[in-house]
Amino acid sequence: MCHAKCCGGCIVHKTCRVLLIVGGLNWGLVGIGMFMNSNLNVVNLFLGSMPTLEGLVYALVGIAAVMKIFGCKCKKCLEACAVCATSGKEEKM
Repeated sequence: MCHAKCCGGCIVHKTCRVLLIVGGLNWGLVGIGMFMNSNLNVVNLFLGSMPTLEGLVYALVGIAAVMKIFGCKCKKCLEACAVCATSGKEEKM
């Protein structure tokens, strides 16, 4: 199951990848900030004055995580996975 990592994929898949990177880095900074007694929550620092938008970002990161668990089933991603499987580049889990 490659989830189109090695050969591309649809725009939703690529957007999910970016959201997961942003979310992961944000949570890493939150953890580091706790040890330093400071607020390093980047999403909160940029969007703290707009709590609805901040909540939307967190919800989108959560949806991206669920999509990553189950994989994208669109035609473009399935074709990309088929190319990876036939070329031997399939991601090992």
